[in-house]
Amino acid sequence: MKILQVISYFTPKRGGDVNICYNLSKELSKLGHDVTIVTTDFEYDPDHARSLKDVEVIPFRRVANLGLFLYTPQMVGWLRSNISKYDVIHLHNLRSYQSAIVCKYAKEFNVPYIVQPHGTLPRIVEKKGLKQLYDMVWGNDILKHASKLVAVSGNEVEQFRQAGIPDEKITVIPNGVNYVSPTDLPPAGQFREQYGIHEKHIILYVGRLHKRKGIDFLIRAFNSFIKNWTGDDVTLVIVGPDDGYRSILEGLVEQLGLSDKVRFIGFIPSLAAAYQDADVLVYPSTYEIFGLVPFEALLCGTPVIVTDDCGCGEIIKEAECGYLVRYGDVAGLSETLRSALEHPDVNRGMVVAGQRYVQEHLTWESVVKQVEEMYAGCISSGRMVR
Repeated sequence: MKILQVISYFTPKRGGDVNICYNLSKELSKLGHDVTIVTTDFEYDPDHARSLKDVEVIPFRRVANLGLFLYTPQMVGWLRSNISKYDVIHLHNLRSYQSAIVCKYAKEFNVPYIVQPHGTLPRIVEKKGLKQLYDMVWGNDILKHASKLVAVSGNEVEQFRQAGIPDEKITVIPNGVNYVSPTDLPPAGQFREQYGIHEKHIILYVGRLHKRKGIDFLIRAFNSFIKNWTGDDVTLVIVGPDDGYRSILEGLVEQLGLSDKVRFIGFIPSLAAAYQDADVLVYPSTYEIFGLVPFEALLCGTPVIVTDDCGCGEIIKEAECGYLVRYGDVAGLSETLRSALEHPDVNRGMVVAGQRYVQEHLTWESVVKQVEEMYAGCISSGRMVR
């Protein structure tokens, strides 16, 4: 198959959707498919692109940022000349200029396309008015003509249904996780040494520093926990790129008198050493349709605490491989932190269960076969939905 992947930005700092597009393209290429990624030059990382040895990545120049749009008019000519060469198209954004213009020419040249919103379908976060306007002009039409929509969890299936998407257009495919063998892990203590961490215990957060990631909730729970903790010294380490929220979090840390207990590390390209040295990872999101971080941590032998409304919470509960807490329950998370640090034997059992589940259900080899079957079905069913 000749496959076109479409995403508005291509940098590992953006996390989830970029990582999914990257790994999916890599695995499809391994299976012999001809894969192209079209993107923009917004935060474009050429080294990240070059690491996909057999995948062409085309970054179109951004002329302007217009609200939700990264306006790339040069893409129009390229699509007119090339889109008909592709068997199937995979959109990794719903509300973007790239998705709107690709949809226009996919319809014109009768090329089937799949939409994977990565949890962005509901208008519950920033720029709600702009998203509503986009949907009136382009978004509803994009969904109407899509051959399939990819949901990564039961939560996202319900979102699709509430938006009026019929079940026959919905395919559930979980996000893949890069399997890490215990023999491939970095040596214990590497992360501690690199960042000068001397406390006995590390509570770890990994992800973007964004309001809906629930980091303020974690900090407040950590404050409650530390007041009653009588064991060895503990630090909260926050790893990830700033998304406009770090200064607010630093203000909260200072206000609570935790400046000597909380560290902000920023973005790091490889997370295995951080997972390896942490006693527990906390994933406290207010809203997350799936979340790869807890499963990456489990593969590195680190127990996890996640909020129960996250999509990954469904799997954590099913596989009995982590602690679940309700978002906003400061006392509950504080108590769970204590349990996680005091009961390593319980943690080991959950970690083993999580590693088993990932190997059986969430490896990229397993996920890409499901995607491949979906593509083939869209192509054989008569191209586009009219």
